[in-house]
Amino acid sequence: MDKLTVVLLFGGRSSEHSISCATAGGVLAALDPDRYTVIPVGITRDGAFVLEDNDPAKFALNASALPVVADNGTRVRWPESGSTRELTVVDAAGERSLGSVDLIFPILHGPFGEDGTIQGMLDLLGLPYVGSGVLASALGMDKHFAKTVFQQAALPVAPWRTLTADDWAQAPGMGYAALEQLGLPAFVKPARAGSSVGVSRVSTPEQLAEAMTVGLAQDNKVLIESGLIGRELEIAVLQGRPGEPTRASVAGEVVVTGRDFYDFAAKYLDAPGVDLVCPALLSAEELAEVQRLAIRAFEAIGGAGLARVDFFLTQAGWVINEINTMPGFTSISMFPSCWLASGYTYPELIHELIAVAIAHARHGS
Repeated sequence: MDKLTVVLLFGGRSSEHSISCATAGGVLAALDPDRYTVIPVGITRDGAFVLEDNDPAKFALNASALPVVADNGTRVRWPESGSTRELTVVDAAGERSLGSVDLIFPILHGPFGEDGTIQGMLDLLGLPYVGSGVLASALGMDKHFAKTVFQQAALPVAPWRTLTADDWAQAPGMGYAALEQLGLPAFVKPARAGSSVGVSRVSTPEQLAEAMTVGLAQDNKVLIESGLIGRELEIAVLQGRPGEPTRASVAGEVVVTGRDFYDFAAKYLDAPGVDLVCPALLSAEELAEVQRLAIRAFEAIGGAGLARVDFFLTQAGWVINEINTMPGFTSISMFPSCWLASGYTYPELIHELIAVAIAHARHGS
């Protein structure tokens, strides 16, 4: 492969801004300068596209100071039409070209990035990118619709009820009725947020009001889900090149020992009370089955590039918790850990994602 120019797009307007920045730091450090010319484009919390520093250390994840994209006064301009792939930047010295780009790597988590919005913009401009397209991104972002699609594909999901902000304001009894039907404990989750932001564990009916307030602060639609008893496992998925099958990694297991659940602090700030075990101890038959289910879930939403599919292994069997179409890539994230245990180094994994996206763009698929 000739040297490629890759735009690394990160930050964004969602509550997962800092996680996106931390992921970008890891990818920046892993991209081989002999293979890639990297243009780091940050999105501020206000939605401005700025030219960022190509400095992985700037975006290291630190519990005392989470990384952010600051407005440095620059403005990156996207192509005016699909007839060119040239980006420009405007700064104090005027406007200058950043050159023609081969691929966009949108490492964006949450709304306004992982939900199909950026993907739609890139499609309009004819710019190829890593990861799922508009529909799969939107489905993966919305837990209600993802679970609906999984049900239609005969994939196992936990029972749930979905309430909007209006439902809760006008008829809060719907929420308490859902708790009674689903049983306790239950989980209250924003429909369109990730990284466990806004998620609460509800053990008594008295906790529901606070959990709804926390969830509705992130989205105007929340899910109340049955709390499942079982092991929590995750599978990383990689799309194959045109004509090649989708691949699934070994399983990683989230072992919660001193917390209510696998929350934001445990996922990204290395808080105590959670151990990540990869590869997880599973029989050959159990691993084959969960890999098969992960690939089916990926294909059910029309996924592309990559995903992480989260499961519970209960006494009744496997249950899909959710799918993430742009999982975190920080040093303690499960997605790269699962592929490391499956034979890919971190730089090899990043290269594979880019190579697959380029192959599909050239194939027109």
